[in-house]
Amino acid sequence: MKLKLFSHGARGIGYGLVKYSKYSKMSFTESPAKAALCCEETADGAPPSYAMYEALKDSCQNNATFFQPDDSENGQRLYQGFMTLIDHIDTVWPLVDHVRKVAPQYDFDATSPGNGYRSFVSVVDSCVLHGLKLSRQVCTGRDALLFRKGYFVREIESCGQLLASLGTCLHHVHTLLSWAPPGDLFPSEARSPEELFSQADTINQYCFYGRCLGFQFLPSMRGILKGISICMAGFSEAYYSHGNLISSVWTGGQYLIDPEMRARRIVNISQSASVEFCKAFWFLAESEIMKRVPSLMSSTVAVNKVITIPPEPVTVTTTEGKELTVLPPTVHLGLQSLNVRLISVNKRIGMNGEASSSLPAAEGVLFHCHGGGFVAQSSKSHEMYLREWAAKLNVPILSVDYSLAPQAPFPRALEEVYYAYCWMLNNFSTIGTTGKRIVFAGDSAGANLLASCTLKILSSGLRSPEGLFLAYAPLLVSFTPSPARLLCLMDPLLPFGFMMRCLKAYACPNPSGNTGCGHKNCNCAKPGHSTSNATTPLDSNGFLKVSPSQEGISEGPSSFEEVSPSDLAELQAHKSGSERRQSSDTTISAASLQSEHTATGFSPPEDKSQQVVSDFLERYVLDSDTDSEGRRIPVIKPNTGQEENSHREVESENSSTLVGELPLEDQDRENKKRIKTRISEAATGIMGAMSSRLAYITGSNNISRTTQEEIAVRSNLDALIARSPSDEFIFSVPRDPLLSPYWADDKLLCRFPPCRILTVHLDPCLDDCVMFAKKLKRLGNVVGIDVLEGLPHGFLNFALMAREANEGSKLCVERIKQLLGLESAPPDRR
Repeated sequence: MKLKLFSHGARGIGYGLVKYSKYSKMSFTESPAKAALCCEETADGAPPSYAMYEALKDSCQNNATFFQPDDSENGQRLYQGFMTLIDHIDTVWPLVDHVRKVAPQYDFDATSPGNGYRSFVSVVDSCVLHGLKLSRQVCTGRDALLFRKGYFVREIESCGQLLASLGTCLHHVHTLLSWAPPGDLFPSEARSPEELFSQADTINQYCFYGRCLGFQFLPSMRGILKGISICMAGFSEAYYSHGNLISSVWTGGQYLIDPEMRARRIVNISQSASVEFCKAFWFLAESEIMKRVPSLMSSTVAVNKVITIPPEPVTVTTTEGKELTVLPPTVHLGLQSLNVRLISVNKRIGMNGEASSSLPAAEGVLFHCHGGGFVAQSSKSHEMYLREWAAKLNVPILSVDYSLAPQAPFPRALEEVYYAYCWMLNNFSTIGTTGKRIVFAGDSAGANLLASCTLKILSSGLRSPEGLFLAYAPLLVSFTPSPARLLCLMDPLLPFGFMMRCLKAYACPNPSGNTGCGHKNCNCAKPGHSTSNATTPLDSNGFLKVSPSQEGISEGPSSFEEVSPSDLAELQAHKSGSERRQSSDTTISAASLQSEHTATGFSPPEDKSQQVVSDFLERYVLDSDTDSEGRRIPVIKPNTGQEENSHREVESENSSTLVGELPLEDQDRENKKRIKTRISEAATGIMGAMSSRLAYITGSNNISRTTQEEIAVRSNLDALIARSPSDEFIFSVPRDPLLSPYWADDKLLCRFPPCRILTVHLDPCLDDCVMFAKKLKRLGNVVGIDVLEGLPHGFLNFALMAREANEGSKLCVERIKQLLGLESAPPDRR
């Protein structure tokens, strides 16, 4: 052992005599690389990242030379890993360098750099920084006695796979460059994702969700994203094992310590899970525990209540002084009431239920729509940042809880938002505002709905809002390829399959072909019919419960229980638990999920482990009776005729009751024997069931595909083979401006109110935002765009968890204040 240590030290000293490159000792920033700076040039005309790539090559060569004489398995794997990294760097550099040079042409303007091409350059640079950090850690620690070769073998190999996959993505990026004219992020001709993905090798997605997960994001977000990914993988186990929470906890621990297993599971979920799984997972934010978080962590508000708008015609006045009657929405779900949430930091005169206030009505109001991919979440799950906004803006916020796809696809949600806006025009005093200035604000899917609603308002001749704030908005709801949309191949929060299925559920949920919304060549559902018979996650998995009380902030101290308006809307939009789960997704059918409830059509119970015991007790042991006060009590179940013919011998002699208080006649020995026999059978059955459940929860439950052959292929997660993401694109989306505001007519867009767009460099919807802003700017509209570094799509939901996300939320407030015409002043509390 001593000789071995000495020989390693000698190699290290000997290598130290080798001449280092000038890049070897250069210092670089921590990952991630900044997209806004990645395309700048140094004084000598070379990109600053060139030195970073050369430094990684030098460091890898240093380590490869060190480990080449090492005959151990890990030593040779380290040597091969570093040599492979060098090869990948040589392959990737010319590809990324070309994109780096042309990326600035696609920015909104020089002061707001940001587009999908820049994002990919920064992602590759971040990977190089990650690899450089690892390589230098090996350089400094390889002579140590406790140097963990096995750990660094896996890390270096993962980094090599990551760089190779990014090289494949860069080939696709080059194809996109050839399809679009300079300055346009979308192809000039009709191009399909199938055509794009056929131009290069299949992308290995596993490396994005394993050891390198979150490498492109800020350090403050990586732990959050890793935790969410572990929860997603563990939740999928529970979801597809009929809602077993023990299984989720057990396998969640496995996904924590085994990144490769986690990566396989997440890619499997992304490729095979239905939109109902997306809904169920995102609805975890609606659980009873999570509902209490905003009141504990966010700003205190005086008003936080749900207002139910009855489904009645609303008469509003147009800008020309004419009366317009707006009917309540009926498409897909029929006539139903609509819930909106009112949040205000102060009680004001005229507010619904706040007559005791003396504070006058605010001059402005914020009309808000939440995100959630059109399929999940509510104003309650977005309350964490809405409370902060209400405190800083000091104006009422009215957030709409629209119906969700696939049960309520396009245009139901849009019609509900439009209807809520018309109701608000007639009820300013109810929400504590004069309505002098109205600003729309929404994130993700909510931003799309508000942009579409603005188009509908302009077409109707109604009063339009004074400003529009859109956060990471999908403004082109189609499967047109763009560089930013490729980012969802590596996004932990919005995986590729999730994004595609959510858009499909909202835009074209019904593969049968006929539509009821007037679209040509669209697969939307017929009016008055739900597009799917799927149960809600509240019904189907036993994780979420609906509080029986109506939410509201009352004047008395007794109102502590809340019901989210989304819960009410879900109870309306979805049927009861007797409905059968049936996915509307064409890529995976209900029959493909290998579980009892999907095969038979029944929803899974709340907790199967408890249900097993309950079934045995009901079957073998317990019945119920009524006591003297009319209460039902459990008792020993009487024997059936078959059991009366059974005469098994038992050894125990002393047993009268099990749970209930059923008297037994001492002289009835046959009855006693039968009871003892049933208890013995029940105990044996329960023990057997518990043993089988223990074996069950320690295994990994697969998300299977449709046919038996495909099920056989996916029966083992370790045997999964990456497939092309283009398999998802087997349908078309209508070119409707109310679905995709980017397609709106210039005559309407030129009348758009002042617009502020905020997005992030790593957002799959970044190109939508940039191109929409460019279009508005070309038409002479007042528009601005902010692009933030290192944050994910949906960062507003993490505003209280990460400092940079909180700063992004504050920037949102500043932009909304500008649209409201407010000065930066603290709220007036009385």
